[in-house]
Amino acid sequence: MKIFLADRQDISRAGLMYIISQIDSAEYKYTEDKTELIECLKKEPKSVVILDYTLFDINDVSELLVLNQRFGEVQWLLFSEELSLDFIRLLIGSSQKFSILLKESSLLEIKDAILYVMHGRRYICQRMTEMLLVQEQRSEEQTRLTKTEIEILKDIAMGMTTKEIAEKRISSFHTVNTHRKNIFRKLEVNNVHEATKYALRAGLIDSAEYYI
Repeated sequence: MKIFLADRQDISRAGLMYIISQIDSAEYKYTEDKTELIECLKKEPKSVVILDYTLFDINDVSELLVLNQRFGEVQWLLFSEELSLDFIRLLIGSSQKFSILLKESSLLEIKDAILYVMHGRRYICQRMTEMLLVQEQRSEEQTRLTKTEIEILKDIAMGMTTKEIAEKRISSFHTVNTHRKNIFRKLEVNNVHEATKYALRAGLIDSAEYYI
């Protein structure tokens, strides 16, 4: 099977060439840029692309998804040092053709990933799987916040003190402080700054209006 290397990092490309050379029935070709990669895929529509998305000249995730639709039989193995979890979730939710491998992975894991995609199977490296699971657990924590806790978290993120929140809610300082402690425990944060960052990521407040 033909494997196209879309990776401009010399050391990682050399490592990939070494690993692929040890796999029977696999041959590789380095592609310099997006234009050359597309021309190669036209000739070899049933192939594997090992892509460093962060270094190659693909503009954004939309362009990558278009390439996936255009070359529907290609298996994509994204091989980068760092990829955002939102980006990964979008890709793996869009197509089974995307596999994920971080450059910190061991040689054995890299070889396994290449073998998986050669056989048309998705591969998500262990480190990325762990990161996705942690994010999922945190999302579940948010769903366990009560309506009152969410409202108080918004107020905290807007810079209100416990006393001010109690006055606003016509409640006791002790009650609001208990809610505050429960929120911090559920979200696994330690201070107002961390709670505010969580509220921003979760979309509970707008970045244009918050106060830290």
